[in-house]
Amino acid sequence: MFDIGLEKLALLLLLALVIFGPDRLPHVARQAAETLRRLRELAYDATSEIKTGLGPEYADLDLADLHPRRFVRKHLLDALDDDRHPRDDEPLLAYGERPPYDAEAT
Repeated sequence: MFDIGLEKLALLLLLALVIFGPDRLPHVARQAAETLRRLRELAYDATSEIKTGLGPEYADLDLADLHPRRFVRKHLLDALDDDRHPRDDEPLLAYGERPPYDAEAT
C-alpha cells in the first residue's frame, strides 16, 4: 500500500521524535492508532450499509471491483485471452525480424 523503505521509516520516526519529543510521542502514537481504528470502522460500516441498501442479490459485491482501473481490467482486458497478444516479458519481434507488411492496408 505505502512504498516506504526502512530508511524512510527510520527518518519518519526520527522526525516524530524531534517534533513531538520523547514525552509526548507515545501519546501521539496512541492517538494516531485510535484515529486509524475509527477510520477503518467507519469504512467498514459504510461498506456494509451500502451492501445492505442494495439488497441480498448484491451481498457478494466487492466494492474494490468498482475502481475504474480494476473495472476496465476485469471487463475489457481479461476478455482478451487471445494468444496473439504477447506477454509483457516477451519481445514483439525477434532480433532482426522484419515486421509484417500488408500492402492493402497502407
